[in-house]
Amino acid sequence: MVRVGIGYDCDVLVIGGGIVGLSTAYAITRAAPGTRVTVLEKERAPARHQTGRNSGVIHSGIYYRPDSLKARYAVRGAAEMVKFCTEYDIAHAVTGKLIVATEKAELPRLHGLVQRGRENGIPVRELGPAQIAEYEPEVRGLAAIHVGTTGICDFVAVTRQLAESSGAEIRYGADVVRIDRRPGLGVAVLTTDGAVVRGRVLVNCAGLHCDEIARLAGDDPGMRIVPFRGEYYTLARPDLVRGLVYPVPDPAFPFLGVHLTRGIDGGVHIGPNAVPALAREGYGWGVVRPRELGATLAWPGAWRMAGRHWRYGVGELRRSVSKSAFTGAVRRLLPAVTAGDLVAARAGVRAQAVLRDGTLVDDFLIREGPRTVHVLNAPSPAATASLPIGREIARRALAALAGA
Repeated sequence: MVRVGIGYDCDVLVIGGGIVGLSTAYAITRAAPGTRVTVLEKERAPARHQTGRNSGVIHSGIYYRPDSLKARYAVRGAAEMVKFCTEYDIAHAVTGKLIVATEKAELPRLHGLVQRGRENGIPVRELGPAQIAEYEPEVRGLAAIHVGTTGICDFVAVTRQLAESSGAEIRYGADVVRIDRRPGLGVAVLTTDGAVVRGRVLVNCAGLHCDEIARLAGDDPGMRIVPFRGEYYTLARPDLVRGLVYPVPDPAFPFLGVHLTRGIDGGVHIGPNAVPALAREGYGWGVVRPRELGATLAWPGAWRMAGRHWRYGVGELRRSVSKSAFTGAVRRLLPAVTAGDLVAARAGVRAQAVLRDGTLVDDFLIREGPRTVHVLNAPSPAATASLPIGREIARRALAALAGA
C-alpha cells in the first residue's frame, strides 16, 4: 500500500479518538508546531467508549505504586486537568473524597494507602467514625481517609476541546481494517470506506482494540485486551451522599470496587462492578460477538487469570445478576440505601491488558515498534492522566519521526 513517490497525508497518524489519542495529537502539535497529525476514529464522535463511560472522577493518584507511570501521571495529571478545565471553562469541581474501611481486616490496607499517599506527595487526612459523619452523615465506617485533591469533571467536553485545540485532522467513521508498515517508508492504513491514509509514524491509541491494531501493524503486543464490563446505577435519593465515597480496594486487582460519586451533573452514580464482557464493546449481557469472545478464550492468560481469581469473579458476577447483592455491597458504606433507590444506568467496559501468564497489567503500558508507538494498557486513571500521558506518547512519536 505504501509506494515510493506517493506523498504522505500526515506526519503522525493516530488511531483512536478517545481522550488519550486526542491528548496525544494536542501534545504533538504543541511540542512541534507544523507537524501534520491525522486522527482516525471509528465512531461518529469522540469519547464514545472508555472516556465517555466512566464516573468522571479526577483521581488523586493515591492508589498507585510510587514511581509507577500511573502514580506520576495521575498526580501531575490531576492538577493539569483542573487547570485545563479552568482555562477552557469546562465543568469541573475539586471535591475531595473519602476512602472508608467498614471491616477491621481493611484497616491495615487503609493505613497502607495513607503511607502511599504521602510517598506520592498527596495530602491525606485520617478520620475516625465521628469525623466521617462530618463529611458524609449517612456513611458508616470504622475509619477513613480524606483525599482533598480528588475532583470531578466532564471528560467528554475535555476530549472535544483537545480535538479542537490540537489542530489535527480528525476523521470520524474511519474504522481501520488493514495496516501496511514498511520501516523504510512509513505506514498506510486502509479504512472500511476504502480510504487509504499514509503517514510517516503511527500511534496506536485504540483502547479496547489496541492489541488488534498492534497485530495489524505486524507487532506482537505480548498481551491481550480482556474486556471487563462495569455496571452502574444512579441513586434515586441523591441527598444521601454529599460527595465521593470509596471502599478500601483490594491491592490484588486494578479495580476500585463499588463506589458512590456525585457527578458534575449533580446526580450520584454508584458502581462499577467488574464482570467479563462477551464483546469488546459488550455493554450488556445480550451483546455477544463470537469472534471477539473466541479470541479472549483462546488467550492462555485469560484462563490463567480466571483460575487465579475465580473467587473474586464469582462475587462480581453475583452482584451483576442480583440487584439485592449489589445493594448489599453499597449498604456496607451507605446503610440507608435500599434496592428501590438504585436506578439502572448505562455501563462501561474497561480495556484490561492481560499477559500470557495471566497477570493483570497494573500500570500504563506503552511499547514501540518500527515507526510505531502502541498504547497497550491505559484504563483508569488514564482520563485523569491524559495530558502527561499524551506528552509522553508525543515524545516517543516525534523521536520516531526524527529518525524516519
